[in-house]
Amino acid sequence: MRIVFAGTPEPALPSLRAVAASAHDLVGVVTRTDAALGRKRVLTPSPVAAAAAELGVPVVKTDRLDAEATDAVAAWRPDLGVVVAYGGLVREPLLSLPRHGWINLHFSLLPRWRGAAPVQWALIAGDRVTGASVFRLVPALDAGDVYGERRYAVPRGATAGEVLAALADDGAELLAEVVDAIADGTAVARPQEGEPTLAPKLAIADGLLDFAEPAERVLDRFRGTTPEPGAHTTVDGQRLKVLAALRGPETALAPGALGLVGRDVLVGTGEGTIVLRTVQPAGKGPMAAADWWRGLRVADPRAGS
Repeated sequence: MRIVFAGTPEPALPSLRAVAASAHDLVGVVTRTDAALGRKRVLTPSPVAAAAAELGVPVVKTDRLDAEATDAVAAWRPDLGVVVAYGGLVREPLLSLPRHGWINLHFSLLPRWRGAAPVQWALIAGDRVTGASVFRLVPALDAGDVYGERRYAVPRGATAGEVLAALADDGAELLAEVVDAIADGTAVARPQEGEPTLAPKLAIADGLLDFAEPAERVLDRFRGTTPEPGAHTTVDGQRLKVLAALRGPETALAPGALGLVGRDVLVGTGEGTIVLRTVQPAGKGPMAAADWWRGLRVADPRAGS
């Protein structure tokens, strides 16, 4: 088959490479426009754009799949469209343009966590099992029939970034299997079953840790918002990013109260404590929490204050 691939960030790369290495013909790639990154705001191609250039595949860069983008894709005469984290909706007439339509690799067990941030919201909710699904793209958000899925047991302590990287690899294998099945006519899609839950794009505020909650719930949010948009709290009115944390021992610390026990910086929660391992104060680089503690000049420090 002639395949067009739409994707943008790093987690889309295993799937892009799987399609490129398959028996099918990767005729073009659609990705979002170059983004201004870093302090100097240097325009930088997306990871998918850079990989496509290495593969020698034609690329269309666009933030909207409008008439111009549709005409560009039509010129490639695709039999199938593949979407992995492109960052925009495929609408008509582009949706019906390929002979076999479009399929989407989504990083959840649909219909749970439909939306832009499925892995993050799964971890925030405390899900211990998640996965990847390949489904037929339809106008409604992530609602199409499912061709296949891979289940994934979330390792204890794993962050959203780590889970997403694992699912990107597992999902690429699943995607390749579905593409082959569509090509040989054996693919079977089933309707989604169960109550949908939504996973909208995260905002910076979603990373705020609430130490009135039990320690496990605080850690769920920490893992779900690491590395993006970033877990954080405030201490003496100053923002403090939390880059590494784990469950601490049982102590009498009140929710939000900070204390040093041995060489560990602890934060009290509504039930139990959390050990801060690595933090990043405002205007500074990442550092060991114990080093940050030694430089703290607050009489009674509290997280969230």
